[in-house]
Amino acid sequence: MMPTEEAIVRAVVQRVTQASVTVGDEVVGAIGEPGLLVLAGVTHDDTPATAAKLAAKLWGLRILAGEKSCSDLAAPLLVVSQFTLYADTRKGRRPTWQAAAPGSVAQPLIESLVASLRALGARVETGAFGADMKVSLVNDGPVTILLEI
Repeated sequence: MMPTEEAIVRAVVQRVTQASVTVGDEVVGAIGEPGLLVLAGVTHDDTPATAAKLAAKLWGLRILAGEKSCSDLAAPLLVVSQFTLYADTRKGRRPTWQAAAPGSVAQPLIESLVASLRALGARVETGAFGADMKVSLVNDGPVTILLEI
């Protein structure tokens, strides 16, 4: 999908049988059953409305076993903020991050995404915003999808 004039929140969605996020020696978020790992990035113009659209899409996305969604199976989601989804690698060998929203903008929008998912009835675990995180997962299928909302 090519970017449009509208705000676009990006997410890499992976169907997993389990996933966890560790900061230092502490597991800060984990799902131990089939569900979705969501790596979410936001750009400067994203809003709580775009976060809510992404939440609705994730909640109803039919990529779990039997073409079911998280809403059908009450499957959990692990949401991890990932500003690197907005890397620009068109020039040179060093990515630029100009399209990624700064932390002061991105953190409230990631929190809005999580709150929107929970309002829909989702069980949501999270990473730690801005931390050096280690993400472990068992990709099921593998199924990996890029969403732009």
